[in-house]
Amino acid sequence: MQVNFLLFPALTQLDLTGPYEVLARVPGAAIDFVSATMEPVRSDRGLVMLPTATFATAKPCDLLVVPGGPGTDDVLNDERWVDFTAQQARTARYILGICTGSLLLGAAGLLRGKHASCHWQAREFLPAFGAIRSDARMCVDGNVLTSGGVTSGIDMALKAVGVMLDEDAARQIQLQIEYDPEPPFEGGTPSTSPPEIVRRCLDATRARHAIRAAAVRLAAQKLGVAS
Repeated sequence: MQVNFLLFPALTQLDLTGPYEVLARVPGAAIDFVSATMEPVRSDRGLVMLPTATFATAKPCDLLVVPGGPGTDDVLNDERWVDFTAQQARTARYILGICTGSLLLGAAGLLRGKHASCHWQAREFLPAFGAIRSDARMCVDGNVLTSGGVTSGIDMALKAVGVMLDEDAARQIQLQIEYDPEPPFEGGTPSTSPPEIVRRCLDATRARHAIRAAAVRLAAQKLGVAS
């Protein structure tokens, strides 16, 4: 099984490394981190990662994994990334969008008429790409699997293993990584967090939201979907 992860600047590393920890344990899986060049890529929090393939050398994949993060707002309107995503998706058996990576799937024309999820602060943008918004932590529509923000990528990767192989294989990996979340504080979603915490989060990300909204409008116009 060939698994290709997109690796672009300013991505959120756990969107990539969380699913990687799951999928790297699939027997027979070969994994590549694909970027525009072989230069090191810095995440939104400064972690540096190394590509293993470029757009020119990447193999066709069985599973395409698209992480999210602030860098998504740049690649939404970068034809190289949009075209490569669409190209890889044409032959992939399954397509996995994590967090705002779902928006890149949308910009590549892969979410038209599909139910899809995303980070809770970006779900409002999904219909701009012709998607049917889902507020679920995990959403499966045909061969397109999308998830909410950051940590939900682990859940989605386990779900993908269950779909691609079987539930026992997914359960074994879940046990291997001792994935049994027990957050120290109640919350983690807008509906379970205190209103003042939700407001703090929204206030802290207001500038990013405006940047993302502008990027989505432009990408949707290129795609020919009314936003």
